[in-house]
Amino acid sequence: MTRFLVTTENPTGWRLEDILSEIQKDIIRRCNKILDDPSPVAAPVRYNNVRIMGMLTECIKLAEDSTRLLNTLGPSQAATGGPPRIGVP
Repeated sequence: MTRFLVTTENPTGWRLEDILSEIQKDIIRRCNKILDDPSPVAAPVRYNNVRIMGMLTECIKLAEDSTRLLNTLGPSQAATGGPPRIGVP
């Protein structure tokens, strides 16, 4: 069973792209708090966060593409305990 993502065992879980977007928003909020910090540690942390944001954006795009592909098979029935659209139950 997954802890965060939607499955038949976890029908109220998150779609991957949604949880990644929420993480991205949290990083933005955190970056705003260190934006004007002149300490020598703040600048590399901001730089790392910008790189992480770019990587998350790519991951979100891939997850959205996977969702589009899965949607060609019909709507998910995970919320009602239905079978997975691909793979084994």
